[in-house]
Amino acid sequence: MEAYTDFARVYDELMDDTPYGEWCDRIVADMEKYGISKPDRSATDPLEAERNLVLDLACGTGTLTRMLYDRGYDMIGVDYSEEMLMQAREKQERDGTEILYLQQDMRELDLYCTIGTVVCVCDSLNYLLEEEDLGQTFSLVHNFLYPGGLFLFDCNTDYKYREVIGDTVIAENRDDCSFIWENAYDPESGINEYDLTIFVNTEGETFRRFCETHYQKGYDAEFLKELLSGNGFELLRIIDSDTGEAPGPETERIYVAARCIKE
Repeated sequence: MEAYTDFARVYDELMDDTPYGEWCDRIVADMEKYGISKPDRSATDPLEAERNLVLDLACGTGTLTRMLYDRGYDMIGVDYSEEMLMQAREKQERDGTEILYLQQDMRELDLYCTIGTVVCVCDSLNYLLEEEDLGQTFSLVHNFLYPGGLFLFDCNTDYKYREVIGDTVIAENRDDCSFIWENAYDPESGINEYDLTIFVNTEGETFRRFCETHYQKGYDAEFLKELLSGNGFELLRIIDSDTGEAPGPETERIYVAARCIKE
């Protein structure tokens, strides 16, 4: 079953503890320290305007996209899920933001110009189950980045799927929405499968039930370093996303800042 279809309508509610604010602060700090994108949507010079463009890759419902827009950045949001983008555009209609949203597979990214920064957070790259697909995505990001542009992303590690999430069941009951999350890790393939059963209050005491299956794969620091190097990136920093320290054997989520190098 395709992921992020019915789930899209309750995604924001069920992900309300996601530290988007912390991630946004980190991304903005790295853009200010390393990058070429400026929080200026009024640039008239075409090259300056391109350098100021920031792409939120796998933007989902646009929460981080909107946060970066509010910080002054000229934003593009790309996501594979039509349903997630519908949620993002509904928010846009309410708040009047001028964000360009595009429905695309990140493995087939196709933009109308080069851009200054690409960000990709919240496990999005973990949905690429083949190393070739991850490499293809890195290559396309490099292709559309302005020379010296930034690629800022996070990625869950194999350790998290293997040892932390493992074969577990998570359930949460809320007034308007409840879910059961059944997780299974395959040590042979390194693929993590989770089956979501979600109950949504539609009217009164009536609840609608729907299910989705998601697949993810963890990638570790050394592999990401090699892949970045092989696709024309200079590694600026790589840290444990939760602690801010160097990644270790029990790191669950890695955060990476890399610079695009072009001849």
